[in-house]
Amino acid sequence: MIEPVFEVFARKSRGEPLRHIGFVNAVDGDLAKVYAWKMYDEQNWGEMCVIPRTAIIPVNPEESQFVTMMGRDGEQALVHSKGTGSYGGAEVAGGTR
Repeated sequence: MIEPVFEVFARKSRGEPLRHIGFVNAVDGDLAKVYAWKMYDEQNWGEMCVIPRTAIIPVNPEESQFVTMMGRDGEQALVHSKGTGSYGGAEVAGGTR
């Protein structure tokens, strides 16, 4: 079974907009919160949110970084495409640019 993907958003202060900083895999929302806080704790975030990727409805799926596809067996095949967010991009998510 593939663990669901949760997108992570954060901001340092209330006046700032939430920014996408990465993603975590977790079996549920409670674990996603713990994983996100531990994985992205290098900044002094004032607020952090996790959102199940399946709850995001991309307006333009071909260009979206939030892509969820169904596999042949009916299981979700979770894909994270090129962009990783506005905070630190690939450096935060552990990829390369």
